[in-house]
Amino acid sequence: MKLKPLHDKVLVKRTDEEQTTPGGIVLPGSAAEKPSQGEVIAVGPGKRQDNGDLAPIGVSVGDLVIFGQYGGNEIKIDGDEYLILSESDIYGVFG
Repeated sequence: MKLKPLHDKVLVKRTDEEQTTPGGIVLPGSAAEKPSQGEVIAVGPGKRQDNGDLAPIGVSVGDLVIFGQYGGNEIKIDGDEYLILSESDIYGVFG
């Protein structure tokens, strides 16, 4: 893949959906919610500040992040689905 996000954008691939609830109920694909976590695939260079300096992004490629369920824009690249988020849409990094 040859997509490099611009500014403070982050390219994320969602992790696999949970197919079974904690109570053991199996959910069909249409009833399952979209996962709100994923792996960072690519990051932009950072946000340009008012004074011209570049503020680096706080996540890096390979990080597992959590984000809002309906945040970002979904795109398809080579048949795979990805999500482009602003850095501010990411709530945290699993560590």
